[in-house]
Amino acid sequence: MTSPAIELSRQLAQNAEAACRHYLSNGRKQGHYWLVGDVQNNPGRSMFVRLSGPLSGTRAAGKWTDAATGEHGDLLDVIRESCGLVDFKDVADEARRFLSLPLPDPPRQHSPNSPPPAATGSQEAARRLFAMGVSIYGTPVENYLRGRGIRAIDQMPSLRFHPACFYRPEGGGPVARLPAMLAAITDLEGRQTGTHRTWLRPDGSAKADIGTPRRAMGALLGNGVRFGTPSDVLIAGEGIETVLSVRSALPEMPALAALSSGHLAVIRFPACLRRLYVLRDRDPAGAAARDRLKARAAEAGIEAMTLTPRLGDFNDDLRRYGLEALQARLRLHLHTEDAARFVPV
Repeated sequence: MTSPAIELSRQLAQNAEAACRHYLSNGRKQGHYWLVGDVQNNPGRSMFVRLSGPLSGTRAAGKWTDAATGEHGDLLDVIRESCGLVDFKDVADEARRFLSLPLPDPPRQHSPNSPPPAATGSQEAARRLFAMGVSIYGTPVENYLRGRGIRAIDQMPSLRFHPACFYRPEGGGPVARLPAMLAAITDLEGRQTGTHRTWLRPDGSAKADIGTPRRAMGALLGNGVRFGTPSDVLIAGEGIETVLSVRSALPEMPALAALSSGHLAVIRFPACLRRLYVLRDRDPAGAAARDRLKARAAEAGIEAMTLTPRLGDFNDDLRRYGLEALQARLRLHLHTEDAARFVPV
């Protein structure tokens, strides 16, 4: 019988590039390898991770070697070191969250009249957190989005407001309770698998002045934050604000925010999808994610087209040039059929 560690290592190896983009974000892809400074995710080039190959052996996908120290291992070791974890249970739970696998039931005692406590970071904890949120109307979330030029606020049931969401600093420190924008992460069947948090200043004028104002919990791999009813056409991008900027210009076109370049590259395609518009951010990671996603779409028989902003991302374009200019630019790059169907008159 295969051990849990071997099975998790194998599944991580099947998603080696997405895992590297997530846990070794200071590195970059070069050929069939991911180059980074070390297993703690420091910048550099001495450590390399194989992104392709067999699923076992020293040359297997997911295996890594640090040429400077001689250290080597697999992606479970990457998760342990980059996240600062000690116990294998915590490493395995983090790997399962990344792979969208169910977590083991926590052995905790609870009242028979109340629901059992949810494991930290689990899908159930994510669902419970989102359920605690309220409508974004008249809240700092609405102020935040409108301040970034985003419209169509009434078409965002996947967003909620939490007035006092817990924030735990990375590396330790006092826990704070801050206002936050909550976003429901769902799978193709509409089941909520996670929650993304964006902590805000009390008035919603900007993101909170903290080290990591954006974090996700639950299962992200293949899933995303969805806006609009699924159809045969889809917009897909990384950040929520970027996707909502384009959706402000094309309010009837369904959209998905994958939340990172690594996760954008591995989103699952709806069965009805025939055309995909990939929103590109102007950075190397964004370009690599776009290329991989377009290749996967082509293999699935889906026409993939890239939409590229003038500035760093489409929210920069929206704020600099305005909504009408963004609509006019998008019209030029949409399929003729989609321009007539989705661009407001």
